[in-house]
Amino acid sequence: MDSKVHNGMSAADLIDVTWRKSAHSDAIGNCVELAVLGGGDIAMRNSRFPGGPALVYTRAEIAAFVAGARDGEFDDLLD
Repeated sequence: MDSKVHNGMSAADLIDVTWRKSAHSDAIGNCVELAVLGGGDIAMRNSRFPGGPALVYTRAEIAAFVAGARDGEFDDLLD
């Protein structure tokens, strides 16, 4: 990861990245967005606050989260 990129930095400071969100997100902005960074890490931001903080994860961390979500490990958070 670039030494200038760190957890909690302003997402607005991540230039030259393409933010993506799920097709399951609704039209009023209730979603998170992800962007692949130059070093291969992945940043996440809240779409309602695009200039707010960005959390930066490794590909392995995102893969573990996605696998858990696919397996329903977080479904209880929605109840």
